[in-house]
Amino acid sequence: MKKKNYIFFAFVLIIANILAACSSKETETEKNGASKTINFMHWRGEDKAAFEKLAAQFKEETGITVEMSIYPSEQYPVQQVLRDGATGDVFASNPGYQLQSLQKLGFYEDLSGEPFLKNFDEKLIEIASVDGKQLAVPLQLVFNQPVYNKTLFDKLGLAPPKDWKSFLAICKTLKDNGYIPIAFPGADIGPGQLMNSMMMNNAPDEEIFTQLMNGESKLTETWWIKTLEQFKELADKEYLQKDSLGTKHDAAIALVAQEKAAMLASGSYAIASIRNLNEDIKLGLLAPITVPEDQAKYEGIHTTTFLLGVNKNSKKKNEAKQFIEFLSRPENASAYANETSQHVTVKNVEYESEDLQNIAEWTKKKTRFQPRYLIPDENVEKAVLSSIQSVIGGQTPRQAAEQAQAIIDQHIKK
Repeated sequence: MKKKNYIFFAFVLIIANILAACSSKETETEKNGASKTINFMHWRGEDKAAFEKLAAQFKEETGITVEMSIYPSEQYPVQQVLRDGATGDVFASNPGYQLQSLQKLGFYEDLSGEPFLKNFDEKLIEIASVDGKQLAVPLQLVFNQPVYNKTLFDKLGLAPPKDWKSFLAICKTLKDNGYIPIAFPGADIGPGQLMNSMMMNNAPDEEIFTQLMNGESKLTETWWIKTLEQFKELADKEYLQKDSLGTKHDAAIALVAQEKAAMLASGSYAIASIRNLNEDIKLGLLAPITVPEDQAKYEGIHTTTFLLGVNKNSKKKNEAKQFIEFLSRPENASAYANETSQHVTVKNVEYESEDLQNIAEWTKKKTRFQPRYLIPDENVEKAVLSSIQSVIGGQTPRQAAEQAQAIIDQHIKK
């Protein structure tokens, strides 16, 4: 009987040791990051294939699987899903009020001092530094101004405008030749994109929206009334497509890809989507200059965006940082840039894409950081954008500006 008990207890001990060894091995595996899965949350559905390739390489190197949660940009639920840490171990965000809102809610892990920061152009990631802390790193350098069909412009003998008169002349020539001058995605991103280059020289003071929030400036002043008048001029002369306020970005992209429209009122980030629909189209960038040439301070608009952050509530912060470090290596950033036709904020990147080479000149031009992203309050931004939609819809610039300013006045008094 004693012998049977001895055998039984020996068996139990062996099983216990095996389980302990497995547990120890699993613990070590977890420490090394192998067999782990992290979630990458963003809105760039058009970049899915590029990120999948990079994620496969990352897994081969580290053993860490990257799953993506991709949402439409206008329905990006970043605040709602970051709280429990289960989604968005790495998450993308925009500068401006979104960055500030997420920072106030405590969702950003402080990345200050991370070795991979040296891979980025220091000046291009400043926008994601708040109170001395590097909350995230922008991956993309975007030019938020119209994309245009270079082949069509060359065919009609057109060149990018130097003032408002020449911009209107371009639009007239295009319309007279049967083309839609500007595909305007007024149902989603159009007002918030075209406003940047439309106002950049009408209000060259980069503190204009800070002044608006402080009550030191108003939308009923000349700088914004003039901007709305110029939007109205484009609409009244039918230089925007029919039902522009009901057109979404994808539909506007299709108009350019089908060569029905000559310009797209969004930005360089749309180039890859146009190219996916039309491999032969040659594209460039231009900005409407709304003042006389000798009064123009800026040539265009740039933004450093697609801010990569680590969710402070994540249980896999080290693995999330590893993924950002991987994306920040010049060879990986180059692969991403060339496949997606996106300039990046990483140093020592080689741009081989024809599209990127066509717009490379914009990295050296006098551009201004996107004004819209300097509006620190979502409600104020909505009021500003609604005034653009109102004038395109038929309201006078003065009426639209007064209505938007009334909303802003109510909000900043709270």
